[in-house]
Order: sequence, then C-alpha cells, then structure tokens
Amino acid sequence: MTDQAIDGLVNWLQEKVREANADGALVGVSGGIDSSVVAHLIKKAFPEQSLGVIMPCKSDPQDQEDARTVIDSADIDAITVDLTETHNVLYNQIKDQFGSRWDEEKGKIGDGNLRARLRMSTLYTIANQFNYLVVGTDNAAEWYTGYFTKYGDGGVDLVPLVHHTKGEVSELAKALGVPDTIIEKKPSAGLWEGQTDENEMGTTYDKIDAYILGQSIPEEDEAIITSLHDRSKHKRELAASPPRKF
Repeated sequence: MTDQAIDGLVNWLQEKVREANADGALVGVSGGIDSSVVAHLIKKAFPEQSLGVIMPCKSDPQDQEDARTVIDSADIDAITVDLTETHNVLYNQIKDQFGSRWDEEKGKIGDGNLRARLRMSTLYTIANQFNYLVVGTDNAAEWYTGYFTKYGDGGVDLVPLVHHTKGEVSELAKALGVPDTIIEKKPSAGLWEGQTDENEMGTTYDKIDAYILGQSIPEEDEAIITSLHDRSKHKRELAASPPRKF
C-alpha cells in the first residue's frame, strides 16, 4: 500500500507541474521528516529538475546537518541561503519602531512567523529562476490543526502530504529510504531553543492522527484539537471577501 501511495503522489506531482506549465519542483528542507519525504518524492518525480533549499535562520546547527543528510539521502540538487542576517535586520527595524510598547511575548511568535515568511519569499524567488513549483510539507495533522504559518510554510503551490497522518508520513519515509535519524527525530519547527511541535500544540501527533481517523481519544485532547481546528479555519481558506460590491 505504501508503494502504491508513493507512485500515486509522484504521478500527481508530475501532473500538477505539467498543468502549471512549470519545469520541476523545489522544497525547503528543514531536516525534519515531512520535508525529507517531500524531497524524496520530488526527486522521484523530477530526477533532473528538482531542488532542495536549506534556509538556516537563527537555527540549531544540528538542523542544518540533518538537512544535509536528507539532501544526500534523496540525492537531490541543493542550495543554501542563510537568512539569519536578513531576519535580524528586518525584525529589529520593526521592533525599534515600538520602543517601550514592544510586547516580548507577542514578539516571540512574530519572530517565528517572520522566519517562516522569509523562507516562503526565498523559495518563490528561487522557483522563479527555475520555473519550478513550490511544494509544501504540511501533513494531515498540521493541516487540520492549523499548525503552520499563514503565508509562511502554508504559502506553497502543492501540498502532497495533506491527506497523510504523521504516522503515515513515517511509513512513507521508511519506504523512501529516509535515514532513521530523521524519522526518529522529535518534530520541531525550530522556532526557538527547546521548541517542539507537541509541546506547543498541547497534544500529541498520535492523538491528532487518531482523531482524524475517527478513533476515540481522551476528551481533553479532543477539546484541544477541536479548538485548534476552529481557530485556524482562516488559514485553510482564501482571504475573506464581502458577499458583493457595496
């Protein structure tokens, strides 16, 4: 079944790229399992016209090493664009305008989202050079809960993993030959030191997967997942517009 899923995803990627009159595809490679799976998929779909982009931005050096491991594993062409200085300049210019009114807690979230949006802009700038589509890495759990940055890692052309739970992504990773060190790595967006996806969401991927699959989970976790889904509805839709011209 996993091989069938891989073949289906590869064929779908090829079809969507043809429909867009594009020449290939690229993905931002973070060193996590989701981007690793996508890197392997686009390499299979476009052996000579695929690209992995590593974009460190105040990142843990281990993440960059893991990203290189993924690039080698997928045998995909790659480039690295360090966004740390760019982020620092822009973020500090914004912060300076607030002076004493700056809220550090809100700034922490804005900092992380700015990194994601800088990466999105970088990917599209590179994609324009190659006439490639930008492929996203969000899985079903992240898409359902809205665990992605609007116009950041959610700003992509294609989302091949959106119907696959986190557990199913792990199965795809094993079948594609993603290294065990990447598969077993604790999921993290790398937004700040010690940050993990599950701590930030307040529940686990296993419980989100179970909920999506219609299985029973503790009421507390169900309430968290439902709340995350409802609050993030706007992320999964086009920008709101009035019903008519006034």
